[in-house]
Amino acid sequence: MSERLNWLILAGSAAATATCLSLASHAPWWAALLAAVAFAFVNNTAFAMMHEAVHGIGAATPRRNYALGLIASWMFPTSFTLQKAAHLGHHARNRTDQDLYDYYLPAESRWLRNLWLYAGNLLGLYWFCIPLSNALYLLAVPLYRSRLFVERIAPRIGFGPYARDIAQLPPGRVWLEIALAFGYQGALWWALDLTWQGWLLAHWLFALHWSAFQYVDHAWSARDVIEGAWDLDVSAPVRWLALNYHYHLAHHRHPGVPWTQLPALATRRGQPSFWRVYRSLWRNGTQPAPPMGAPANRSLFAPAEEEAQRSTQE
Repeated sequence: MSERLNWLILAGSAAATATCLSLASHAPWWAALLAAVAFAFVNNTAFAMMHEAVHGIGAATPRRNYALGLIASWMFPTSFTLQKAAHLGHHARNRTDQDLYDYYLPAESRWLRNLWLYAGNLLGLYWFCIPLSNALYLLAVPLYRSRLFVERIAPRIGFGPYARDIAQLPPGRVWLEIALAFGYQGALWWALDLTWQGWLLAHWLFALHWSAFQYVDHAWSARDVIEGAWDLDVSAPVRWLALNYHYHLAHHRHPGVPWTQLPALATRRGQPSFWRVYRSLWRNGTQPAPPMGAPANRSLFAPAEEEAQRSTQE
């Protein structure tokens, strides 16, 4: 039943995203705006399904799981194999010095880290970098896998370990998957006669949502590879559209558990809301990094609660 449900959800999200893009391109401005907002949420459903496949729990067999992840990746768009390497690398490096965006290290420029936080995570540039880097891979595989990019350029923008992982992937498979993803996007443009204004509006709103979402569920959490995440408090419909992705601490503790079972494993008490952490990132910017193993810094998003807890302990 779970696999059948996953395929039905993927088909529904494909139909919904196509409808939203068509409305964003051809409807009156107010309807186009509403469609773009809806796209920001329903395209995240396809991403969440790709995430299930990345962990090998989207379908019952490896072949069907790969097919599910591959098709879901077309809507993002990206290479499924590339996304799998990047995401599993995130699980291995979570909250370490190599996977840290809310804090800056002593040798790093706070100005530069703030630029990446605000422009990348909070203004959507993070998502735009993915299709652009995929296009670079499609056009110039040797450059993407070169020592110049892997050892010099990628580390300067905070993606050194990920670039090294991606350079080890079979280039033919990654290239073909990117070509298929871009082909799907091109087919949508042709079939729906999309306009660049409608496409850009929908994808910018999706980029704002997705890029922030990728780090709000980690920001200010414990510097621990497994415990460094939150089970964010959000409205049920928003959480359903993301396939319970907001229960991110439960996911990091149990990465092999499918999305349907995460609510039973989530920690409900003491977990912040999405908006509370999101606003704190805008307000605080990056902060000096505490050492690995440091507990969550709740004072950055709930200072009153932190002070009350400290007073109780005293």
